[in-house]
Amino acid sequence: MEKEEKKFVNKAEEDEMEIYGYELCRWKLVLVTVGVICSGGFLLLLLYWMPQWRVKATCRRTTLKDCEVVLLRTTDEFKIWFCAKVRIMPSLGANPLQNPNPIVHKVSNGHAVHFCESAAEENKNDLKKYLPVSKPIRYFSHHSVKYFWNDSVQSFDVLRGLDESTFCSSIHNEHSTGLTKGMHDFRKAFYGVNEIAVKVPSIFKLLIKEVLNPFYIFQLFSVILWITDEYHYYALAIVIMSVISIVSSLYTIRKQYVMLHDMVAAHSIVRVSVCRGNQEIEEILSTDLVPGDIMLIPSNGTIMPCDAVLLSGTCIVNESMLTGESVPVTKINLPNPSEYPKAMGDEIYSPEVHKRHTLFCGTNVIQTRFYTGELVKALVVRTGFSTAKGQLVRSILYPKPTDFKLYRDAYLFLLSLVVVAGIGFLYTVVNSILNEVPAHTIIIESLDIITITVPPALPAAMTAGIVYAQRRLKKIGIFCISPQRINICGQLNLVCFDKTGTLTEDGLDLWGIQRVENARFLLPEESACSESLLKSEFVACMATCHSLTKIEGVLSGDPLDLKMFEAIGWILEEATEEETALHNRIMPTVVRPSKQLFPECKQATNQEMTSYEIGIVRQFPFSSVLQRMCVIARVLGEKRMDAYMKGAPEVIASLCKQETVPVDFERVLEEYTKQGFRVIALAHRKLESKLTWHKVQTINRDAIESNMEFMGLIIMQNKLKQETPAVLEDLHKANIRTVMVTGDNMLTAISVARDCGMILPQDKVIIAEALPPKDGQAARINWHYADTLAKCTSSSPAINSEDIPVKLVHESLEDLQMTKYHFAMNGKSFAVILEHFQDLVPKLVLHGTVFARMAPDQKTQLVEALQNVDYYVGMCGDGANDCGALKRAHGGISLSELEASVASPFTSRTPSISCVPKLIREGRAALITSFCVFKFMALYSIIQYISVTLLYSILSNLGDFQFLFIDLAIILVVVFTMSLNPAWKELVARRPPSGLISGPLLCSVLSQIIICLAFQIFGFFWVKQQSWYEPWTTESDSCNLLDATNTSSAHHGNETLHDHDEHYIKNYENTTLFFISSFQYLIVAIVFSKGKPFRQPSYKNCKSFLTVYSSNLFLMCVYFIYVLLTSGNFFLQLVCVPYEWRLRILMVVILNAIVSVLTEEAVDRCGVSFLSSLFGCREKTPKAKYMHLAQELLVDPEWPPKPRTTTEAKVPPQGNGSYQIITVT
Repeated sequence: MEKEEKKFVNKAEEDEMEIYGYELCRWKLVLVTVGVICSGGFLLLLLYWMPQWRVKATCRRTTLKDCEVVLLRTTDEFKIWFCAKVRIMPSLGANPLQNPNPIVHKVSNGHAVHFCESAAEENKNDLKKYLPVSKPIRYFSHHSVKYFWNDSVQSFDVLRGLDESTFCSSIHNEHSTGLTKGMHDFRKAFYGVNEIAVKVPSIFKLLIKEVLNPFYIFQLFSVILWITDEYHYYALAIVIMSVISIVSSLYTIRKQYVMLHDMVAAHSIVRVSVCRGNQEIEEILSTDLVPGDIMLIPSNGTIMPCDAVLLSGTCIVNESMLTGESVPVTKINLPNPSEYPKAMGDEIYSPEVHKRHTLFCGTNVIQTRFYTGELVKALVVRTGFSTAKGQLVRSILYPKPTDFKLYRDAYLFLLSLVVVAGIGFLYTVVNSILNEVPAHTIIIESLDIITITVPPALPAAMTAGIVYAQRRLKKIGIFCISPQRINICGQLNLVCFDKTGTLTEDGLDLWGIQRVENARFLLPEESACSESLLKSEFVACMATCHSLTKIEGVLSGDPLDLKMFEAIGWILEEATEEETALHNRIMPTVVRPSKQLFPECKQATNQEMTSYEIGIVRQFPFSSVLQRMCVIARVLGEKRMDAYMKGAPEVIASLCKQETVPVDFERVLEEYTKQGFRVIALAHRKLESKLTWHKVQTINRDAIESNMEFMGLIIMQNKLKQETPAVLEDLHKANIRTVMVTGDNMLTAISVARDCGMILPQDKVIIAEALPPKDGQAARINWHYADTLAKCTSSSPAINSEDIPVKLVHESLEDLQMTKYHFAMNGKSFAVILEHFQDLVPKLVLHGTVFARMAPDQKTQLVEALQNVDYYVGMCGDGANDCGALKRAHGGISLSELEASVASPFTSRTPSISCVPKLIREGRAALITSFCVFKFMALYSIIQYISVTLLYSILSNLGDFQFLFIDLAIILVVVFTMSLNPAWKELVARRPPSGLISGPLLCSVLSQIIICLAFQIFGFFWVKQQSWYEPWTTESDSCNLLDATNTSSAHHGNETLHDHDEHYIKNYENTTLFFISSFQYLIVAIVFSKGKPFRQPSYKNCKSFLTVYSSNLFLMCVYFIYVLLTSGNFFLQLVCVPYEWRLRILMVVILNAIVSVLTEEAVDRCGVSFLSSLFGCREKTPKAKYMHLAQELLVDPEWPPKPRTTTEAKVPPQGNGSYQIITVT
């Protein structure tokens, strides 16, 4: 066949994959069957582990259109292969992804499916008339998503709902009537059941999957080999340990499945009411919902079983399951663009862009507000795993592999051990042939050396440290849903913080107000509760412009709104269901002053004041993208309505009539923001009398939010949390950069950054103000210095040399980023720089400290930009607007009351940033533990390998119980207790290495291998030089302690035992090497159990030190020196050696310990410099991009930009993103 063009599924998305088509090939299948039989099933295992080999070995390549099997490969750095069987589904009609008839409207790339609705379609006969008989539909399933064949693109594609390529106008005009029964059934055939099914696998399936793990297959191979070699007890012990490990693993995996199943299954199946195309209301199960159904939201609320866009009414929703934010959110209906005569234009509906109108699956609708006769309706746009909740569950079920240098290096390290095993294999074969050993013995012993060199318990040992770290984190209130990230947190060298609620207190205190009259600021006022202001438009705006609601009689909503409303002392009243039902329109929320605010005056005036009420007619909720919110309200008895708006001062001022904005607006705002106050601006507008209640309900937001009158400022005091400065100081001392990412005003953010120590008093702050291309001019960046911003006037154009930051030369590369200048910018500037100044992005993020007015997606882009210059990025936020950044960061920590939030890998129940250094300390401890365990397991294999190789030279080996004693009494206990060392009490400036392939680590391992090799070889040859030495036989009696009486019985007993000692286990070399190697395991365990500066020392780990090392050393010394004094130990197959020799071996062990400890200490202190001088290496360019860039910028005369200069984008013909710096005089 001709080579088919490379096809993709999920093109340009995070889970993009290449796709290839294959069909079954019978002759290949026969060959594979023969191969499986000949290899004893090993080929089958290999094909099970490697899906790409399995498909290529049994199938031949064909086009996707005719394939029976598809082969998928991810396009990310991991290049993981998957295979799936193509299935055939009988169609009720035409394929929705084709367009052979007027029923189905095809959307490009097989996206949203739109069906015409008419009375004729209600009749099934009419349906058949339009739908010709079609061929069966082909599809495959992968990771809980169905991919259907799409003829238009000649590939498979996901069947989308109404969440893509659907215009807002068509949602109202084409989809608001509901589906007919026939069309509902038609869609259900494709979309399937609306459920997020987390199937709990049976014990048998889990067992098969676990047992077929390469680790257990290797264990099985080893056990068979040991049984063949008559190591029955050792093989039995390993089998028992493996069974315990499998049972434990099965229990953990099944428990996780059950927990996830229970979490997803809760409230997932409910009865819902839907509107049919003929206006009938039908009650169905939520599992029968399909995109296009019109769902009625009950007034008492519900758990949403799907993603739906609100068509009418208002809902109050708790979205804590998705965001970790427990504050209820108000959802309003999606505006209909076709009803706006002066509309800006129609736009495509998107759940993310229009999230204020979208009810997400799994969220809790607390209550609704509705019209009489026009219930609260929502259009189903996504179902099942396509919903927001479904995608989160998929990310848990099918997590992306963790890309961490430690894990990559671990495979290389194992590969090197395999090479060592190969050398031992060849040595054993050659040595055995030269000594004329039988063939079956050669095969067994040469394979045995492989099982010794590659430690089968390594994966279990590596996870021990992470499990213990996870338990310690749980004890301090930090919950983790991605344990592998704990190790990565040990590498964090930059942490981004949200401001409000993270660095500062969640609650805001009203510091005061500053009203505007006749375009001039009045003096600041401490309180808004005064008689003169009671009926003012300023207080009316504070009383109405919010999203507060009453839930079970308690006022609830955004903390800022709550503080603002409480400051004026008004009362909020919402209409009950009964009151709403009496009117032909929705009853507005009413606010009025409390009686305590009424002045003591005449009765008539008092009655007039008590009747003063304001009804909130329409609400445009706060948008973090627009940075404002707006309401339409009417005073009781007034004919005309009022529009009130509050939000970011810069945004509000830009939407007001310029003649109403004070001339000194920017100066006053700067004074407040530089002091760290949070400033909110208010605006007002009288609406035209022709605007009726019905028109207001459908009017465009942009039509209201213009030509406003500026009313003044609300100044809120956002206090730093008590622990913030101390935590940031600890991070700075540890050379961990801190960055502020906030939605607040930039000068406020800079002030808070200075107050908390993120920016030191002597440091300069450079504000990058980027402007997009306009009127033929290129995009440009204006550079201002924050402290001199107000001084920049035409009368003083000269640049003060003191304002230009100093470049510092640092001793270590780690300190390069800590120079005396910081960049600050807002979200708009960041967006322009990303688009037009790509070359500048790395330079700016290298010193960028304050990023203000950042939208949620921009926070994610910032995290990615920091990762692109090789920072290990942590993100700490409240989970509300930070979900994307929390997930994208290497270590995302959500400050939430929830025990575990799917918003981030880590969740801290304590709403304090003190959890950040705790997590980093635990991460460093877990990372160092992983290194320690890995190094120990490698040395354990090499020490045993050396012992066995030396014994093979005399055709001997270690005994069955000797192996058993080493593995159970020493290795197993040491591995699982050396991981118990808790984290060091404080963060230090040095970070642990990120990989195993590094100079100090390799130097440490190699030096210990050489020491162990030297002492074993020394003991092996020294024993042969002893005067009493002779090749051991049953008559050997080197102890000279047996009298004549016991000689015969001992001789008889030894003869009996010798009959069973076919492998020549009992000899002086074996006893000597066993004694030395047993202590070497403990020596390297102590040497590698590093304490300060990342973990607490072993002697503070009572379970580890006292239980294992002390007791083992003491017991082994007593055992070897005294118990073996009179006779050989038959249990461990040791022989009796003279007392003097035991003392000499003990001296060798002590010397070994001293040399090992001193060598490790020397490697720690001067290993890197020694290696550099040894190989004549000069100081290399740092690997991390940010360190390399910092070195370059130190010698760049144009960086940082000088005050009052402009950088213009210059787009040459051959590229883009270049720039030139122009000094403005």
